[in-house]
Amino acid sequence: MDSFSGKIAVVTGGGTGMGRSLCQALAKAGCHVALCDVVEENMAETRALCEANDGVRISTHLCDVSIESDMIKFQTEVAETHGDSIDLLFNNAGIGGGGGFVAGEREEWEKTFAVCWYGVYYGCRVFLPMLMRSAEAHIVNTSSVNGFWASLGPNVPHTAYAAAKFAVKGFSEALITDLRLNAPHISVSVVMPGHIGTSIAINSGRILGHTAPLDMSEAEVKVVRERLMNQPGPISEAIMNVSDDQLRTLMHQRGIEFRDNAPMSADQAADVILNGVKAKQWRILVGDDAERLDERVRQNPWNVYDLDFSALTSINAS
Repeated sequence: MDSFSGKIAVVTGGGTGMGRSLCQALAKAGCHVALCDVVEENMAETRALCEANDGVRISTHLCDVSIESDMIKFQTEVAETHGDSIDLLFNNAGIGGGGGFVAGEREEWEKTFAVCWYGVYYGCRVFLPMLMRSAEAHIVNTSSVNGFWASLGPNVPHTAYAAAKFAVKGFSEALITDLRLNAPHISVSVVMPGHIGTSIAINSGRILGHTAPLDMSEAEVKVVRERLMNQPGPISEAIMNVSDDQLRTLMHQRGIEFRDNAPMSADQAADVILNGVKAKQWRILVGDDAERLDERVRQNPWNVYDLDFSALTSINAS
């Protein structure tokens, strides 16, 4: 797909982060965009930014990608607004959470897995007929470096997100053959970002029903403190010596720093992704950290979960 001009793209999770940047970049290239999100005010801001480009049609749709009926409604609305075919599908929506399988909450685990995996699966299911009616189409599924390395380091459980992102990667790779045999005009790419400057750390808590860090009650602060203190290493010692208000501020600041101090911005990531789509790359690594980690894991797959494996253990997935 040499040009996006005049094409129709569907973007999930388009309210913030990479989703918003993809919407903006596509609209700038003359592409019509249908985006969904769970936060209406974020979508409204994305829409206003995209409509600064003349001649493009932008629609917003309230949708929880983890709920199939929501996705079916989203598809119906897109068909009513943009016609019976689309050219590009970006299954981008994702949240973090559900790290602990053994000691964590099942509800949070399953919600994180559902957004990150079923959001992709439902997206492909409901929009496949519209992609089939396009002359040339492309599916772009967002996995993560945690789709090939299921860890945030040796002291942090990370099961729901990593399991979902592995599923996305495997599904996307399997689609290569499936599409070649049954829908050769449709291509697929799996995107594996490293640490990208997005609001995922801030938005995830809201979607999972957590209180915003600065508004946590004493009971909620106690739960967070206990969770952090159970992690081996220097962080547990530091948490022992801070007040409740200091802990609230610390948790808030972590989300801000994740977004603002990333080695790659969401806009830069969107450029990498769209260039990869144009080049029909089935595998798109996003960020120098993602490329380095991928190389380390491939070189030494047997020891990547050892305690002394030092390959970018501080990496944060987008």
